[in-house]
Amino acid sequence: MTGIKTTGQKKLMLFTGRGYPQLAEEVAHQLGVGLVPTKAFDFANGEIYVRFEESARGADCFVMQSHTTPINQWIMEQMIMVDALKRASARSITAIVPFYGYARQDKKHRGREPISARLIADLLKTAGADRILTVDLHTDQIQGFFDGPVDHLFALPVLADYVASKTDRSKLTVVSPDAGRVRVADRWGDRLGAPLAIVHKRRDPDVAHRVTVHEVVGHVEGRVCVLVDDMVDTGGTICAAADALFANGAEDVIVAATHGVLSGPAGDRLKGSKVSEFIFTNTLPTPGELELDKITVLSMAPVIARAVREVFEDGSVTSLFDEHA
Repeated sequence: MTGIKTTGQKKLMLFTGRGYPQLAEEVAHQLGVGLVPTKAFDFANGEIYVRFEESARGADCFVMQSHTTPINQWIMEQMIMVDALKRASARSITAIVPFYGYARQDKKHRGREPISARLIADLLKTAGADRILTVDLHTDQIQGFFDGPVDHLFALPVLADYVASKTDRSKLTVVSPDAGRVRVADRWGDRLGAPLAIVHKRRDPDVAHRVTVHEVVGHVEGRVCVLVDDMVDTGGTICAAADALFANGAEDVIVAATHGVLSGPAGDRLKGSKVSEFIFTNTLPTPGELELDKITVLSMAPVIARAVREVFEDGSVTSLFDEHA
């Protein structure tokens, strides 16, 4: 007989950065494991130091960090954590990125622009990540930027089931805020059995976040409109789309988006909007000053935990979302 047989069992270890540990704690609770104790701090010049206080040798390691504000710091911290695990002889390393930073920079719109979403994938691979687990990428093509498996989770079932439980489905119309979200809105329509409408808009190419709404395509008069998007950042697009729907006779407007980035003027825009409810998931922390009555946050922790378990047990992540297979 040649070789050596091992009697050891597989070991799952869950790590979190300092960007958004609350979500990692929820995922750990769902999995029935504890987060690995980690020592992390910034040096006086801003450099990040990380050391794990348990051995990760031979373990399947899951490193969780949502790319929230300050986004560049938390991306760098996740890279350093992955590098530390690679050098600690981890068996495998999965980077869990509930919100994937720079996802909107997924192609060149004009000359001399970067494709930063690809850069993030390259950095994770170079740091030592074997696979990425993420939620609702801005575009599906980003999965191809990473040289390894990408488990792309969807918030649609969580969000759509909540909307269905709160509204009269016979009056619902699903609305895409622009042409780029039509495919996602179509999935919503299939799940809710609702018709589809589209808000046509045009961006100012020289001024970020400036949007001019032109017209609504589809019947929205007297309907409860569900505006669906992957993220709400400054709120300009979604609030302008809601105004267009109300101007076309919509009875009510609900906004459902996976990622509540909510930066800059978003707070004032959401507060001043006639939208009755903004529904987000907890892939990103909601700023304290935006804990409004009309903001609802749904947890993605159960979905992420189930995906982690499937990856660890060599199961099928796709089976969690058969309708998207």
